[in-house]
Amino acid sequence: MRTVAALLSAILAVAPLGSAGAQDASVPAKQLFGKVSGPAELKPEAIGFYARGCLAGGKELAIDGPAWQAMRLSRNRNWGHPRLVALVERLATEAQKYDGWPGLLVGDISQPRGGPMLTGHASHQIGLDADIWFTPMPNRRLTEKEREEMSAVSMLGPDKLSVDPNIWTDSHARIIRRAASYPEVDRIFVHPAIKKALCEGADKIGSDRSWLRKVRPYWGHHYHFHVRMGCPADSATCKDQAAPPPGDGCGKELSDWLALIAAPPKPKKPSKPKPPLTLAQLPHQCRAVLSADAPAAATASAPLKVPVPVRATRTKAQQ
Repeated sequence: MRTVAALLSAILAVAPLGSAGAQDASVPAKQLFGKVSGPAELKPEAIGFYARGCLAGGKELAIDGPAWQAMRLSRNRNWGHPRLVALVERLATEAQKYDGWPGLLVGDISQPRGGPMLTGHASHQIGLDADIWFTPMPNRRLTEKEREEMSAVSMLGPDKLSVDPNIWTDSHARIIRRAASYPEVDRIFVHPAIKKALCEGADKIGSDRSWLRKVRPYWGHHYHFHVRMGCPADSATCKDQAAPPPGDGCGKELSDWLALIAAPPKPKKPSKPKPPLTLAQLPHQCRAVLSADAPAAATASAPLKVPVPVRATRTKAQQ
């Protein structure tokens, strides 16, 4: 199987960077990546940063597994770096076996070739991010219609500063602890109120609190938790995020976040929105990823459905 570097060299020999080529570098990259229905038949590689990159050799998470079901199938976002897909499968089976979790409902991972998305996330571009619903998998196979229309359940209480004790359980804490325990997991994003619940309840599920360092408070993330994997060894151009600060993150940082949630800053005057990323603004290897052939099985698959609109999330690079 060809590498991204080899294919890029062949492309540049015909159409150097900056020249007119198969893709117009001024077109929003989300339009180019959003319309591709299959992966790039290249050696697996996460390219660039979580919010500015693409994915070669992506692998599809099966829509049904022994301990998981993929949601929102029309978005075609159940693709990731093979190691991330393996990690999700491992989390699902081990949480079911050891933590009593019925199974995972898996939300967005990445598009077949990663890159910016038509709607929603700023990150999830390099196949190393996965959204896992806090709602456990039911004991039956969901229909396609249910996977599109079923709503995830928020863990927040009425004050938005704490979890709802009628919904939040120790099992939720255990599954986050398990995900954070994997060495390849870089961090996990949750709502500040959920971080607070984890800090307060960590001693109930074990004496080790080191895993809390990886659990990072952030806007949103009360319907799902966001697992982010570090750059794999096979991805030389992948850029890791800076390591979380030392400690369990249950002190001043968390207090500051809760204060921010309690009294959010006043909206600024509307400003001109940032223009969307173009192909020219992504790592140059992404040009080869878009140009690569798709595997025969992907080429022969049914046409992709029109994506269902999703609520936009925060667009900061941290997410």
